[in-house]
Amino acid sequence: MTSQEVERFAITSDELAAANEGRTVPIIFNETVEANADRVALRWRNDDDSWSEWTWRDYADRVARVATGLQQRGLGRSDRVLLMIRNMPEFHVLDMAALFLGATPVSIYNSSSPEQIEYLANDAGASLAIVEDEGFLKAISSVRQSIPTLREIGVVRGSGADFTFDDLLDHDPVDLSDAALIARPEDLATLIYTSGTTGPSKGVMIDHSNVAWSVDSTARCFEMDDMVGHRIISYLPMAHIAERMMSHYAAIYRCFEVTCCPDPTQIAAFAREVKPNVMFGVPRVWEKVYAGVNAALAADPDKQQKVAEAIAVAGPIREKMTLGTATEDEIATYEFLDAVAFSTIRGLVGFDELEICATGAAPIPAELMNWYRTIGVPLSEVYGLSETTGAMTYDAHRVKAGYVGRRIPGCEVKLGDDGEVLCRGGNIFRGYLNLPDKTAEVLDDDGWFHSGDIGEFDDEGYLRIVDRKKELIITAGGKNISPANLEAALKMIPLVGQACAIGDQRPFVSALIALDPDAAAVWANAHGVPADLASLASNPELIEEVNSGLGEAMASFNKAEAVKKLFILHEDWLPDSEVLTPTSKLKRRGVHARYAAEIERLYS
Repeated sequence: MTSQEVERFAITSDELAAANEGRTVPIIFNETVEANADRVALRWRNDDDSWSEWTWRDYADRVARVATGLQQRGLGRSDRVLLMIRNMPEFHVLDMAALFLGATPVSIYNSSSPEQIEYLANDAGASLAIVEDEGFLKAISSVRQSIPTLREIGVVRGSGADFTFDDLLDHDPVDLSDAALIARPEDLATLIYTSGTTGPSKGVMIDHSNVAWSVDSTARCFEMDDMVGHRIISYLPMAHIAERMMSHYAAIYRCFEVTCCPDPTQIAAFAREVKPNVMFGVPRVWEKVYAGVNAALAADPDKQQKVAEAIAVAGPIREKMTLGTATEDEIATYEFLDAVAFSTIRGLVGFDELEICATGAAPIPAELMNWYRTIGVPLSEVYGLSETTGAMTYDAHRVKAGYVGRRIPGCEVKLGDDGEVLCRGGNIFRGYLNLPDKTAEVLDDDGWFHSGDIGEFDDEGYLRIVDRKKELIITAGGKNISPANLEAALKMIPLVGQACAIGDQRPFVSALIALDPDAAAVWANAHGVPADLASLASNPELIEEVNSGLGEAMASFNKAEAVKKLFILHEDWLPDSEVLTPTSKLKRRGVHARYAAEIERLYS
């Protein structure tokens, strides 16, 4: 181990807590503002494609004024304010201003239906709600009478609400030094509502001490002393723990320069302009970029072949470089291949200045991880949940594909008798709001959080996630199979965008497949056929091509585990639908219900 690694694993949870004793998000914010007042904090693109920015001084001034405005609206200690806002600078100001009043901001998914808004607002006991525009305002106004705690609704852009963002700004600023003392470490910094893949959403209570402990622990994994000014793009929903931790809390702790991208589908375009130094993405983000690069290469078969050969040579070298065992000649070979091939690819997608990048929230194929690392993108995998305030295990640099890293500093991670991953440390949440029974199911008397995931450790302490306990397929023959690992492998077939493995109490494992629209369009153009997914899903040549990739995708699975049969669907799967969460995780019950007839056809 390096000296930094030794230090990383030597620190205990109590020592990390002591190092952050008394620290809250407002205190951390004030420290960063004082040290970096004139640096850029927040950037965004205007409607005319020009760019605007706020320095940390600008950011703090708006926080101070909005805090006064919210206080005049009656917001105070222990109150909760519901936020339904895309990734924009006003979100950061509103969230931070609420914390300087001792209140708790609660982000909800912007696609929430009126019924979901009603449930979440009532569960949180929201006294104020602030939405982005008149469309969101219409949705929440339709259920306002069913939320008895809700006093007022504000809007960031538009009219028709009780107040606007500009109304909040139009006040004298509070003294942030004094206001920072209002929040206490045990106060709730936020509520994160679970995505509801296994039942009704639960409010995960995360306090200031959780946040301070977690950003410190995770920052130690970066092994970088100075990250001031590092660029990051905020594009995932702020209701997701990973985005909130990286582009909000960690940005404050490490003084990142945050560029706000309100439409996640525009992340590729933003990356090419911003050239981020730090980036987090769910697997679907990395899969889409990979598919795009390979679709572009497919237009020039000669170039495609040369890149494939370069990757085949460079892959093993890159792995040895990660472990520090590469020879000088091997490093020289890699650097040559990087100069003539890989650097161009990184530049085209805006990944040429990445220093820290991670994937999480769902499994990613080891082959895809290795592809990125081979072309010089330092992709790593992080594992954690909302209940662990983000990360539980993470290695930013010494990466093993197929593993989610080692425990973060100060965190204890072990396996239960049945292989379930258990975690204990200052990152563990305070329980589910209003649900003591549900809290007791996952948090035992000794402080261990029961993740619901099955895992395995290697001899160096790297963790591999096998699957969710409740999602394991048990075939008619009694074989326990991980659907997530099968699905990750299926998505390495170039034309496949999404997959759902089927097989519970069935004689063999099959899968439903949704085509990747971009890759399918390139294939259709090359074959001179219409690009609509409905006709492509029935095209014999395309079906043959997908099925021909099945054998290679299933090569690492034994005969009982491997997918035997595919059904290609005639439609795309979109995030935040009955089949996918907003961050593209499968809603298995939704898939099974929607495609019951197709599933039966697989086994008829």
